[in-house]
This record gives sequence, C-alpha cells and structure tokens, in this order.
Amino acid sequence: MEIILVNENEPYWDKLIAFSRNCSWNPGKNLANRMEKHDFKDKEQIFVAIEANQIAGFCVFDENGYIPPEYNYHPFINLVFVDEAFRGKRVSEKLIEKALSYGKELGLNKVYLKSEHRGLYEKYGFKKIADFTPIVGLADQIFEKNL
Repeated sequence: MEIILVNENEPYWDKLIAFSRNCSWNPGKNLANRMEKHDFKDKEQIFVAIEANQIAGFCVFDENGYIPPEYNYHPFINLVFVDEAFRGKRVSEKLIEKALSYGKELGLNKVYLKSEHRGLYEKYGFKKIADFTPIVGLADQIFEKNL
C-alpha cells in the first residue's frame, strides 16, 4: 500500500475524480466537484491510498473543515474515505498518518478532524473537543491532535 499526494498534474487525478464521484459515500461527490473546479488553496492537498494500481481510499488536508463559523479551528483532515474492498486493512490510519506528517512539515502544532463516527479517531490519538450541528453532511464532532 502506498500513500501518494495527488495534484492535477498526476496520473491519478482523473482516476480519483471518477473514483470519488462513484464511491458509495455521498461526500465523495463533493471531492470530485472540487477537483473539477480546482477548488484547493495553496497548502490544501489530497492524499490517496494505492494498492495494486487501484485507489483504496483518500483524504484531504483542508484549510476549512466546513464547520459552523463559531468554531474557529483549522486546518482539517477532511473527507477520509476507504473503499469497502480495502476496509479492515488500516488504510484510514495510513492516510491520516501521511496527512499528519504533512501538517508537521508545514510547522503546524495541531490539526483537526470532523466526524460522525464514535471511537474511531481516538484510536489515532485524536481528542474530541466539540459537538456541533453540521452545515452539510453527518459529521457532528470535532477532534484535535497535537503534532
């Protein structure tokens, strides 16, 4: 399993657009739309898990986590998704580790994540810091991790 950084000049860019648009998770379509519009700020990045030339999952290092404005937290590890065929193989952990390493390279002290899942991200050292009413999607908790 390899975790790669994907940008519009990479061969996996178009493959990821198709994969995210057709994945079983509805927010994947949001990623496809953002990619088609090239809607990423300078330090925002997409990480993709590749196994035998197949996309196994993805996550996005985002400036904004699309949370209510009263929560002034950033940056976020956002849109963490693992294809059903690759679940149980610690793909999300590998994606998150790569995104955390990227945050460290940027000199950040903390990174945030939002999710509706209970007990998943705590395994990776995240601490729940807030509950909120989602603007979009189901994610209703904010987690933080010191880098």
